[in-house]
Amino acid sequence: MKTIEVAAAVIIREGKVFATQRGYGQWQGWWEFPGGKIESGERPQEALVREIQEELDAEIEVGDLLETVEWDYPDFHLTMHCFLCSILSDSFHLNEHEAAAWLTPEALHSVNWLPADEGLVDRISEFLV
Repeated sequence: MKTIEVAAAVIIREGKVFATQRGYGQWQGWWEFPGGKIESGERPQEALVREIQEELDAEIEVGDLLETVEWDYPDFHLTMHCFLCSILSDSFHLNEHEAAAWLTPEALHSVNWLPADEGLVDRISEFLV
């Protein structure tokens, strides 16, 4: 089984977390923390800055590593490095996603999270107080 290594941004602002809804592929319509694949020679933090710029036309500051999630999807194994991040841009543009939302702690379970991302939802609740 092939392995895909990605970096994800857990962006928190004013007690809310930023989530995006996939706009393509097998998992279209499911929600995730934004980010993407790490390219050869790239550190996860560098990949995250690049991916957020490409996907959202936004700048972020990458903070501490929150968790590395290992998840087996039917066709591949995912290694996802999840970082606490701050958004530096005042606005963003959805280049690849159907929708985005700032979710309150009460709304975290109101969206259909991708399986690998779902495990982080309870973990990040502690940062939203």
